[in-house]
Amino acid sequence: MQDLFPGSLHIREVLSRRTPDETIWLYARSSDFVVTSKDSDYSDLSNRLGYPPKLVLIRTGNTSNEAVEALLRDNYDEIMALEQDPARGVLELR
Repeated sequence: MQDLFPGSLHIREVLSRRTPDETIWLYARSSDFVVTSKDSDYSDLSNRLGYPPKLVLIRTGNTSNEAVEALLRDNYDEIMALEQDPARGVLELR
């Protein structure tokens, strides 16, 4: 995914696997990242703490990493529009 989203990181590359969601959210905020997750807890964090960071919420249920990657690739333009829109904080992909 580096070809479309250079500088992307998996959270395990920078924080512990057991890092609380709120800590991850605050790390993403301070590092100017967009959070991409299937975990609806991040939607709750977005509602409670606001953005940044922006959130791409994957709503496909259980699926393969390849299918998630294809979904992100197929929605590249929408993801980039989210990143540029100051009035929008969440993009749900199905």
